[in-house]
Parts: sequence; C-alpha cells; structure tokens
Amino acid sequence: MSTTQSDRLRGLVEPLVRAKDLDLEEVEVSRAGRRGLLRIVVDSDEGVELDACAELSRAISEKLDETDAMGEGEYVLEVSSPGADRPLTEHRHYVRATGRLVRLQLADEGELVARILAVDEDGLDLEVPGVKGRRPTARRIGFADISKARVEIEFNRKDKKEEEA
Repeated sequence: MSTTQSDRLRGLVEPLVRAKDLDLEEVEVSRAGRRGLLRIVVDSDEGVELDACAELSRAISEKLDETDAMGEGEYVLEVSSPGADRPLTEHRHYVRATGRLVRLQLADEGELVARILAVDEDGLDLEVPGVKGRRPTARRIGFADISKARVEIEFNRKDKKEEEA
C-alpha cells in the first residue's frame, strides 16, 4: 500500500490540528523554486485567528523537524485559514456559511445566488433574493443537485452580532 507525501503529512499534522480544536481542510505540497512549500489550511466553526495559526505553525514545525516527512531539502511552511472565496465542498462548510449569500452552480439549472437559511443532511433551505422589487422566495436544493458552491463576498452585509444587538 503506497501513500503519497501529502497523505503522510496529513497523518502527521492532523492530531496537532485537532488538539487546537481546528479542522484540517487541506495539505498541499509543491515547489517554490529550489525549496519545497508545505501549505496547511485549517478552519473551525468560529473561524481561525492569526495567533492560532502561529501556534499551530510552531507545533507543526517542531514535529516536522523530528521526522524526515519533508525530505532533506529546504522548505517553507505556511499555515493559514481558507480564504473567503474558497469552494464549499464539505457539509461543515455549508453549515458554517449559514446566513451567508452563496453562488451555486447547479447540475441541471445553471447558476443560482441565494442566502443559506438552514442546512441538513440532504441539502439546503435557501432564500432567493427578489428581482426588481419582488419579495425573496424560499427554495430547497439537495446536495446532489449542486456541482459547485462558493460564498459571495458582501461588502454591505450586516454582521450577526449587529443583528442580535
């Protein structure tokens, strides 16, 4: 049974990520000139603060120094949170995007921009904004009908904390 370097690294860093109550989203190994580049992307329901990324980076760096997982050459370690424009691919991504506006590429119907109201095991309850002064409409989409999804950046979106106040 052969494993890739990314798989071995995932197995090495995942316990460290979990210890910080974070989810390991991505492990990517690439080249940056003569050096290797190890990119680790982590997330949580509350988001990820810069200090958490720095602490995790130190812990991963120490673990990598104890092993030969990155080989003998020089490498750069980058630990970050996913960007706002990252694709929604896991159930937890949709749950975290509840209340947000998303752009969905549907398997049969083209594209839809809507706000996620609720998420369950089968799909999404959405609010589709009204066009030309019309009222928003409710819509249900199953996960099987979604080929791509991404959060839309809203510059004038009210923050949840503002709405609760």
